[in-house]
Amino acid sequence: MKKKKIKYNYYKKYKDKNLIIEKRYNILIAIITLIFIILFIKLFYIQVVKKEYYVKELKRLSEKKIEGTTAPRGRIYDRNYKLIVDNEPLRVIYYEKDNNSIEEEIELAYKLADILEIDNKATEKIYKTFWMKKYPLEVNKKITKEELELLEMRKITDDDILNYKYERITEEELNEFNDIDKEAAYIYDLMNKGYSYEEKIIKDEDVTDSEYATIAANINKLKGVNVRLDWERSYLYGNTFKSILGTVSDNVPSDLKEYYLEKGYSLDDRVGTSYLEYEYDDYLKGEKNEYQINENGEKVLTKSGTRGNDIVLTIDIELQTDIEEILEDELKKAKKEKNTEYYNRSFVILTNPKTGEVLAASGKQILETDKSYKIYDYTPGIITSPITAGSVVKGASHIVGYNNKAIKIGEVRHDTCVKLAGTPLKCSWIPLGTLNDITALKRSSNTYQYYTAMKVANTKYTYNTAMKANPEAFNKYRTTFNEFGLGVKTGIDLKGESVGNIGESDVGGLLLDFSIGQYDTYTPVQLSQYIGTIANNGSRMQLHLLKEVYSSKEESLTNKIYEYPNVELNKVTTESKYLKRVKEGFKEVLKYGGTGSGYMDLKNKPAGKTGTSQSFVDTDGDGKIDKETVSATFVAYAPYDNPEVTFTVISPDIYNYDNNSNYQTNVNKRIVKRVSDLYFKKYSEK
Repeated sequence: MKKKKIKYNYYKKYKDKNLIIEKRYNILIAIITLIFIILFIKLFYIQVVKKEYYVKELKRLSEKKIEGTTAPRGRIYDRNYKLIVDNEPLRVIYYEKDNNSIEEEIELAYKLADILEIDNKATEKIYKTFWMKKYPLEVNKKITKEELELLEMRKITDDDILNYKYERITEEELNEFNDIDKEAAYIYDLMNKGYSYEEKIIKDEDVTDSEYATIAANINKLKGVNVRLDWERSYLYGNTFKSILGTVSDNVPSDLKEYYLEKGYSLDDRVGTSYLEYEYDDYLKGEKNEYQINENGEKVLTKSGTRGNDIVLTIDIELQTDIEEILEDELKKAKKEKNTEYYNRSFVILTNPKTGEVLAASGKQILETDKSYKIYDYTPGIITSPITAGSVVKGASHIVGYNNKAIKIGEVRHDTCVKLAGTPLKCSWIPLGTLNDITALKRSSNTYQYYTAMKVANTKYTYNTAMKANPEAFNKYRTTFNEFGLGVKTGIDLKGESVGNIGESDVGGLLLDFSIGQYDTYTPVQLSQYIGTIANNGSRMQLHLLKEVYSSKEESLTNKIYEYPNVELNKVTTESKYLKRVKEGFKEVLKYGGTGSGYMDLKNKPAGKTGTSQSFVDTDGDGKIDKETVSATFVAYAPYDNPEVTFTVISPDIYNYDNNSNYQTNVNKRIVKRVSDLYFKKYSEK
């Protein structure tokens, strides 16, 4: 009985196992069938339903897209829509590979060498490369059988073999090249630079009428060679304002590589590299032609390029031209005067105080070369060259005094010298007697400011005692000065603006120097923004040179796509009555008895401030300051009841006291007078 039961149980177990396997097999078959159905549906969808789409996509991905050469840049106009910068046609002779063999390219190089006058810049390596291409059998003989065996055994590389060939071409073999051979070698090198599908520029400078015409007439005989017109910047007003207009490179410079690559440029693009061309490159750059390379290796134009957008500047180019001529003339005159051996530059800036628009800006430098003087443009110095400003800052110093209850409106003081321990007497330029807050500005009293500074610092003055350091007093002055634009960036749309030099010491006596503009230094544009802020009732406007941008799709300036906004950076923290008091003082400066008397014609209702400062120069170039000089500054606006223009004129190092002559040139005053007269004559006639 036991044996039968065991046999039955075994049979049942075997049968159940087969059923499980069969069930799993059926499930697997179903899954596989489902997968095949899904694959079939997907394949049907791709090959039948979406066939046209994927054929187009395959064609798109397989075709190579390339861009043409850089399109012409946008034009640059002045505020009156006079054209300043344009694009001048430039003849170009170029080569595109056209399935030419090495032998055909060598022959072509010789033909071009006969036609073109080439500035040969070939190196010895270029000559050796050409020799190898021209004489392949001879160069192969320079490799030994043993070296070829080492190459087969991978003990040396193809690069090693190539280096052996270069090394073994002798000087005598290269000396067999005549001038035509050398020119052909250089042209051959130009024909084979870069990617195979790119244009290879053979000549794009000084292409003569004869060269251009000969190539154009023989294109069928010069397989792959062609001509086209490119462009280069042309300046309709010569060198006027040219340094600030900026420069354009032939390709992306290495120091700007990352900047332009991040913006989607190619390394061979022409780009703005300085000042306005750089600042507004996104507007000025053109859109290049786009091509596709078909299966025959031919270029097919898919998108036509366009010239870049046109920009309009705030500058009046005729006013700018006249101001530059005035500066050059006055520099030359001043160098003929006594005691001007260290004077070599002046700056002029005119702005609209309500908008921050720069109407004109120029810097000129005069240097002696070969016993004669030559004028150089120094306009970038308006943002990069800080100077000791002197008394022109006293308007801001007055505001500090008013805000901190260190001056009362109408407060009278006697102009007496101040003596601190360990320092010489600190006095005004002459004894000025009894002054109030307005006449202190009119006569430019230093001691009026000294007593104000000591009150701001909560210091009681005692003759010949030290003045304690007070960092908080410096902070009070600098905070207010910053609100006027002194010691901070103006926001002008030029790269590289300096903030000037900020003194690090807080010694008490230096606070007195600070209050009269003899400690921190400021750039010409900062002083321009400062006087503009006073003229504009305490509203500090961002300085700017861009006015408008127009689309180049219309030939005329009709489609404006951008207008530079008038940006108020801040309001000076003070009461309007205090600013009004400073403005009254600045009006008096230009009247009879004021330090600015005779600087500007009173019929134009000017208000402003003169300044002289102690400056220092390195006379022998050893890196050490060794001579004390006097610098002249001037800031003004007009008309005082509705300001439309500000004037900033600066002439550093105009004379010195360590000289046998006591003569003091008035070059800065002459520049102010001529520039202001020029402006009002020009704009009163409109």
